[in-house]
Order: sequence, then structure tokens, then C-alpha cells
Amino acid sequence: MSDLGARLRARGKRLTSQRERVLAAVGHLGHGTPEEIAEAVAADGGAAVSASTVYRALEALSELGLVGHTHVDHRAPSYHLAEHATHLHVVCRGCGWVGELPLEVADELVARLDDRLGFAADVSHAAVHGLCRTCREATS
Repeated sequence: MSDLGARLRARGKRLTSQRERVLAAVGHLGHGTPEEIAEAVAADGGAAVSASTVYRALEALSELGLVGHTHVDHRAPSYHLAEHATHLHVVCRGCGWVGELPLEVADELVARLDDRLGFAADVSHAAVHGLCRTCREATS
């Protein structure tokens, strides 16, 4: 956490107990919406933290590259530790199941977007929506 404090101070921010608790909650959850993170922080035994404080902490930690987020659906983003951003999310529209695959499975798509449009895609923030095997079989 001392490195975190130095990184925050270098950007004119302080290492507050709220930011430490939010970062710990994200690490504990693996993936979590701001609301889920706020619930985890509220349950950690520390002082109460407002939802707006959680959002600001997530923003500060995101600016530092310590947390990232993925838009798994049209609701709130799902936050994770930055070191966890090594996979692509797939989301079933039928049952809501969320799966993970290595980012490399999208290499061909990323290369085609670059070749055709000159677009450098970052798929670590994306989710691919479709139907899982179970839901596909149920609709057949």
C-alpha cells in the first residue's frame, strides 16, 4: 500500500482509508459493480462510506491504472483489479451467465479492425453478448 500512496501523491491525490477499502473490496470480489463494491466496503467493519465516495475512489484508482472496468451489460460497469484485465468477457443474453476467455481469442478481430480501419481496439473493456450453449439448446 505504500507504493499506492506514492502513486496517488504523485498525481496530487492522497491514500485515504476509503480508497484502500475500495481497492481491497475490488480485489476480494474479483468483479463488482459500484453497488456491490459499496456493499463489500460497508460489510468490512469500517466506518460508513457513501456511494459517491466509492465512485470517486473507483475513478481515482482507475486513473492510476490500479482498477479497470468492463461493460458486461447496459447497467453499471463491472470493476476488477487492473492485473485481472487479461481476459475477454462473454455474456449470455438468455440466462445472464458471464464467462471469461483469454484476450488472445480476439486477436484476429483486433487485427482486422486495425487493417481495415486503422482502429486499435482494446477488448479488455468489452463484453461479447450472445447465447450460451444451454440457452441455445433450449431455443432449438
